[in-house]
Amino acid sequence: MSKKATSIKRDPAATRQRLIDATVRLMLRHGFAGTSVDMICQEAGMTKGGFFHHFENKEALAIAAVEWWGRMGTALYAEAWKDRTLDPLKQLHSMLDIMAGFAKRPGEHCACMVGMMSQEMAATSPALRAACEKELNLWTSNTAKMLAAAKRKHNPGAKFDPVQVAWFLNSLWQGSMLVGKTSRSQELIRHNLKQARTYVDGLFAKI
Repeated sequence: MSKKATSIKRDPAATRQRLIDATVRLMLRHGFAGTSVDMICQEAGMTKGGFFHHFENKEALAIAAVEWWGRMGTALYAEAWKDRTLDPLKQLHSMLDIMAGFAKRPGEHCACMVGMMSQEMAATSPALRAACEKELNLWTSNTAKMLAAAKRKHNPGAKFDPVQVAWFLNSLWQGSMLVGKTSRSQELIRHNLKQARTYVDGLFAKI
């Protein structure tokens, strides 16, 4: 029995993760349509037999990759609100700082697996659309909770719906990554996030 076959039986979770990691790297560069099963297998150092042992098809693997991306991203964002004693407006500032940090990594374009799959596949793959929608909803829900808490604490001068503002921030974030990738400008993303912070702070400015 080959070493690869043995590793599948010995550590299926690690083998599955190798496929997910390879899929994320490739689809962030080439998209869903531009990434083939052969490319994924080559990137992961596996055979097609190993691929189909873990996933029914490329769509199923892409869904798993979106779900993994969501868990990974939420864990990073959670640093912003882990201190429950921190002013919720400061938590929002911290989250925006974390987001800006993603656009400072040398040699990398700031991109989101959820956003890319939403744009490319939402109209043609109900399963991928649902997976992306779940992650976008989670990001918005976490942001809306901080906005609602800040609204209760600071009695803002402007009326606003925390959920609507959270969706605005989500859209600005995703759109900034899209435009930043097209223009090859990480600075544009950081500038947009700075504007987002100014907007959020303006909601709480006393009139």
